[in-house]
Amino acid sequence: MFSHAKKAVYPVLLVSVLIIAGCGILYELLLSSISSYFLGNSILQFSLTIGLFMFFMGAGSYVSKYIKSQLFETFITIEIVLGLLGGISAIVLYFTFAYTPHYYLYNFVFIAVLGLLIGLEIPIVARIITHYTSFKETVAEVFSFDYMGALVASVIFPLVLLPTLGIIKTALFIGIINLLIAFYNALFFRDMLTHGIKQAVVAGVIIAGFASAMFFSPYIDYRLEQKIYQDQVIFSEQTPYQKLVLTRWNNDYRLFINGAIQFSSIDEYRYHESLVHLPMLLAQDNAKVLVLGGGDGMAVREVLKYPKVEQIDLVDLDPAMTELGQTHPVLLQLNQGALNHSKVHIYNKDAYNFVHQSSTIYDVIIIDLPDPNNTGLGKLYSREFYSMLKGRLAAGGILATQSTSPYFAREAFWCIKHTIASVFDATLPYQTNVPSFGIWGFVMAGGGLRPLLTDSTTLPNRLVKKFETKRVNQPAIQALKYLTPGKIPTMLFFEKDMADTPTKINTLSTQPLVDYYNKSADNWR
Repeated sequence: MFSHAKKAVYPVLLVSVLIIAGCGILYELLLSSISSYFLGNSILQFSLTIGLFMFFMGAGSYVSKYIKSQLFETFITIEIVLGLLGGISAIVLYFTFAYTPHYYLYNFVFIAVLGLLIGLEIPIVARIITHYTSFKETVAEVFSFDYMGALVASVIFPLVLLPTLGIIKTALFIGIINLLIAFYNALFFRDMLTHGIKQAVVAGVIIAGFASAMFFSPYIDYRLEQKIYQDQVIFSEQTPYQKLVLTRWNNDYRLFINGAIQFSSIDEYRYHESLVHLPMLLAQDNAKVLVLGGGDGMAVREVLKYPKVEQIDLVDLDPAMTELGQTHPVLLQLNQGALNHSKVHIYNKDAYNFVHQSSTIYDVIIIDLPDPNNTGLGKLYSREFYSMLKGRLAAGGILATQSTSPYFAREAFWCIKHTIASVFDATLPYQTNVPSFGIWGFVMAGGGLRPLLTDSTTLPNRLVKKFETKRVNQPAIQALKYLTPGKIPTMLFFEKDMADTPTKINTLSTQPLVDYYNKSADNWR
């Protein structure tokens, strides 16, 4: 049946296995990333996507036993269809999310069809290879190359493809790889194929189309993001860690990370003044300040209003975010060049590892991290993390953290408060209204609060008095746009639908906070 010598055919098929196995993993990671970007809750999206992929791959493997002839033609046809569908998957899913309410349906269809096709590939190739070697060698070598391809793909997706190409180009690139396998195999085995040249031509035409689409992908990406974000997209970058998007509508600039709003320039001062100035004014000293997150520079801008500040260490994992805060004209205007100030030291490190390795004692710690929608972020709201921060906080210091919304994510907010209270004996939750976010919550903790918490009935008055005393002779603080002594009592009041509610403590091993937050997000999405 086969006229090619084993010496020529065998390596071609094994290399094909290596590459198509990598493409299969890349499709799983790609669709998981798209769903995480649009829907949040990355652990759920990755788990569901990979689980469904595995199920349909199993179904495809089972179906392969009914293919009894024309194995080469079938394999090449599968690669063409897989490359075509996989290549357009990102564009179609972006389009359906932007223009229809049926994202879940289309996502499921892509998972099912791609999974079935990927499940068909390896069994068919393995059966072809058995014509050239023993079954024992076939199984050993096919699976070895399959697993090696999976490893390579798993490494290059987050480190190379996603940050370099972005979502849409990555999908087109993977599709081209599948099509190149079809093209090469169709030509190489053309003497044993009925329609080998035709299959090669079809694969080549689609490759040319995808190459053109990659050239125009910035425009495609822009148009789809424009629809998703409504406002004009003036900056968009996929980093190894997240998708950064900056939009504009009239004089309103908004920053989004993975589709979630981080600030609106119209009202961001409400959020940042509430987060920064209470702990800065209430702490015994504020010479050394640690800011975790806050790569946009807004929190640092507020900290720099205190002339006694000597050192600000800002820790943000993503260098692209801090570079944006240091160089983009919009952010430079908003943060007043804060990240370029000589007092500011930027560390692009994981906050958990930075605190674990640090020996510096800080007077004030400001936590301006994204909401805990996955376990990677959830660990930064854990009892273990707060215990480490307590060791880095001066005796009279104060820690303040953004804590999601006590209205939209009530259980998540109080879980953060209860977790902090399991470490610090002095804690104080408060909230304010930020129109672009809604009602937003914060929690303070630390020894600097202890003298103020002796009597809850007079707490508002004592806070107001200390606030007024500490801001004397500080013109920048007196000129705040939002935070005034009269505002403080209202910030301490939680209405019935936001009142304290029992929750579990968030620990590294359990992380109930992530479940609390994602359930709330699903309810309000």
